[in-house]
Amino acid sequence: MPVYNEEACIATVVRDWIMQLSSMEMSFTIIVLNDGSKDNTQEVLAACATDPRVQVINKPNSGHGPTILQGYRMAVKQAQWVFQVDSDNEIAAANFPMLWEEHNSYDMLIGVRDGRQQPLPRKVISMISRLIVRLFYGTGVTDVNCPFRLMRASVLEKMLMYIPDNTFAPNVAISGMFALSRRPVANVPVPHAGRTTGEVSIKKWKLFKAALKSCIQTLRIRLRLKKRELTL
Repeated sequence: MPVYNEEACIATVVRDWIMQLSSMEMSFTIIVLNDGSKDNTQEVLAACATDPRVQVINKPNSGHGPTILQGYRMAVKQAQWVFQVDSDNEIAAANFPMLWEEHNSYDMLIGVRDGRQQPLPRKVISMISRLIVRLFYGTGVTDVNCPFRLMRASVLEKMLMYIPDNTFAPNVAISGMFALSRRPVANVPVPHAGRTTGEVSIKKWKLFKAALKSCIQTLRIRLRLKKRELTL
């Protein structure tokens, strides 16, 4: 769970996930990576970390994508399954059982955000991301950048070898890799609620520059896979 400036909701989000996973009688660790928040997120997380199942990493700001990658590289060493979710509470913990109940039949189960409301620029960028994955990797993943995804750690670990640490949107590339490899994937509709606390950190012109960077990096990763003739 990557976190940036979410002091208003992060305690609730972590609590909800502890309650949900505990109710399913699972063995779990919640890795929360605080990406150099400038508000009181670190102090709030310190209280959350009194639960031994919560591991808090306070790190210098590197951006959302690199923070997700750092969490993935830690998680694949600790568990058989890795689940990634954002900290903004736009997809509730209560939806997790819809993925978990079928996890033995797939290598990735990914949410498809139902009811998501986006401004036009973000809709265009989401469409371009889907198109790039479809054209250069293949089909099979519907919501390619959805931050509600459950992945088999042994498969994810191999994919991470080919993703640079500074990748802006690693989830897009990972979705592409699952499509390319023809690994069994389940696309699961999950209710999506709008953000009620905090604010989106990338806006306007920065959003388009970030999208361009993501597209270039995703294509470079695809070329790297082709060059090495990788069997995922």
